[in-house]
Amino acid sequence: MMYMHYCKRCHRVYMLNGHKQFCPKCRETITELKLTYMDYVSMDESSRTLFNNCCADEEQLKTLSTTYRMYKYSKWYKDLQKQMTQQTIITYPVIDQNPMENALSMS
Repeated sequence: MMYMHYCKRCHRVYMLNGHKQFCPKCRETITELKLTYMDYVSMDESSRTLFNNCCADEEQLKTLSTTYRMYKYSKWYKDLQKQMTQQTIITYPVIDQNPMENALSMS
């Protein structure tokens, strides 16, 4: 499926398949847009220019963008998780510990 993305560095709207994370030109992080492919291709040149200018504005880009909700199930996310090293903290109970001398017991 085709999705619309915006690169802040290149100031360009891209139509890319899938939920891409990086610009195909400069490799910087890109923003996925709410705009559908069909809506974009139905725009005339002046509407596309205006849309591109709106994307260049950080506040407007926030309202025009979307977050892919199923990203945790995507291949790029799983690959990223494999690359990240996670520390595991292992704890063991201490069995031979003297009870507190001044602790009260309820019997």
